[in-house]
Amino acid sequence: MTGCIVGWAHTPFGRLDGETVESLVVKAANGALADAGIEAKDVDEIVLGHFNAGFSPQDFTASLVLQASPDLRFKRALRVENACATGSAAVHIGLKSLAAKSARIVLVVGVEQMTTTPGPEIGKNLLKASYVREEADIEGGFAGIFGKIAGLYFQRWGDQSDALAMIAAKNHKNGVGNPYAQLRKDLGFEFCRNVSEKNPFVAGPLKRTDCSLVSDGAAALVLTDTSTALKMRRAVAFRANEHVQDFLPMSKRDILSFEGCEQAWNQALKKAGVTLDDLSFVETHDCFTIAELIEYEAMELAPPRSAPVEA
Repeated sequence: MTGCIVGWAHTPFGRLDGETVESLVVKAANGALADAGIEAKDVDEIVLGHFNAGFSPQDFTASLVLQASPDLRFKRALRVENACATGSAAVHIGLKSLAAKSARIVLVVGVEQMTTTPGPEIGKNLLKASYVREEADIEGGFAGIFGKIAGLYFQRWGDQSDALAMIAAKNHKNGVGNPYAQLRKDLGFEFCRNVSEKNPFVAGPLKRTDCSLVSDGAAALVLTDTSTALKMRRAVAFRANEHVQDFLPMSKRDILSFEGCEQAWNQALKKAGVTLDDLSFVETHDCFTIAELIEYEAMELAPPRSAPVEA
């Protein structure tokens, strides 16, 4: 795999009053360039990951990265969007440019500003990542979709409230040690497991602690080819980078089996020449605890289920 990370930066995540999409992009971009020890003029290509979907009135946001420095003017810049995988899609495009030798240094930025949008609009915006024709009227909005998935999972495999609470408690505990995390409080298993005034049901069996918050924030990476990276002060090399796409409508797939995740994961392991036993840790997408639970099965971090609960 051609490609190394040689610089990185990100803002805190949460409700960032006074910030804009533009200011967040500029902070992350300049931070990553400084961390890599390079100047803006050295960048060959810019890739911005920005879902937007109505959160910001400003579209064509790829050009906002140029606000970080006049030396970025006239650099190739494009925006990518791939729902919850928008940031990783931006990295994927950057690595492709390096592999094709069409760029030597790529600046990748991911950004979102959600908290300035009224609650009902947030739900509508997020639902645009689902198959609107069939799923736009699901009660509870985007959380309702995952609430439906959790309910069906419980029907097939039994009540998994304990497992979801363990995932939520683990994730909150991890946030305590991260100064950039939106929530830095160890809530514990009991709080996450039990319904309360501060932890009510949100959708189906999902409680507040099972659902990700809306956030503002930005992150950036500087990518370069291996030969260039060897001359720099540090580098993290990619062993593999895979991308697959599944059908959008839930009606066309088993929503309790993340087959796309399974395909990408196995392809990445094979290309990297590693097995699960070689891994020290896994960082995975945790928008909702039920999604993380199913990801464990798709990645074979947990044994596949084979005995549905009898009616």
